[in-house]
Amino acid sequence: MIPFSVLDLSPIVEGGSAAQAFRNTLDLAQHAERWGYRRFWLAEHHNMPGIASAATAVLIGHVGAGTTSIRIGAGGIMLPNWAPLQIAEQFGTLASLFPGRVDLGLGRAPGTDRAAARALRRSLNSHPDEFPNDVVELMEFLREARPDQAVQAVPGSGVDVPVWILGSSTFGAQVAAGLGLPFSFASHFAPALLFEALALYRDGFRPSDRLDRPCVMLGVNVVAAETDEEARFLASSGRQSFASLREGRPTRLPPPSKEWEPDPREPRDPVLRPRVSFVGSAGTLGREMREFVERTGADELIIVSHIYDHAARLRSYEIAAGIMRE
Repeated sequence: MIPFSVLDLSPIVEGGSAAQAFRNTLDLAQHAERWGYRRFWLAEHHNMPGIASAATAVLIGHVGAGTTSIRIGAGGIMLPNWAPLQIAEQFGTLASLFPGRVDLGLGRAPGTDRAAARALRRSLNSHPDEFPNDVVELMEFLREARPDQAVQAVPGSGVDVPVWILGSSTFGAQVAAGLGLPFSFASHFAPALLFEALALYRDGFRPSDRLDRPCVMLGVNVVAAETDEEARFLASSGRQSFASLREGRPTRLPPPSKEWEPDPREPRDPVLRPRVSFVGSAGTLGREMREFVERTGADELIIVSHIYDHAARLRSYEIAAGIMRE
């Protein structure tokens, strides 16, 4: 099996707090390191009652200080919210604190609603189509500074920070291909354009000084438990949360409910569902995940698990790690 990584949103559960979410995030990262996961990424979201990872770089530093070998990073930083220099400095700082361990995944979405986007930027003049130029500018700040360079990222200049492009459409695939960067597709919440995006990325890939061949990581939801029945019950928390988000009323992650268990009428094919999700026991997940990897040719999977109970969430990642090692 290909390598697995962790995507964490530092979920705030009903009845919980951000402080508890941060403790759980670090605990999960420490377990993931022991279980052999390759990366532990955190995502930038704002104005979300159930997501505590808004100050993403700060939280990455917290995870880095509590781990020793697992790669840490952002999946991702929403670049329209920031000046490229700011991100170069933040991740130059992280890479200086934790050398050889830091990744920078970049997305072009705001990671929030329109009102919060305005509060973040004070205006909405920046346009998502400027994203490729912002990525290039950021990468220039991460190169060795020229003697005549008026503005330098300190720290950041000459610091090794691998850059990834994130996407849920064909746009990100084209940017990653044109710049010769690794690509991570958000099939965990938007699989409709998965195969089209993969084809565009692989066919259009131009080797660069950062990467000589295409590299694809796919986001997937995984809820694993001792039995398929238990896993379906645990997965109901994420289903409730996702439904609330689609209705424009994001909430804290709720406890599981029998009423929200996966609908047996959903397509058996994971890429035909609203989200690519694998729910079940180790035997069920192993078979389905291997088929998915074979169909997509993924080089890596990054797993998000929306599970209310922290112990059950840890167990889900532990079961998935066993599949990875088989």
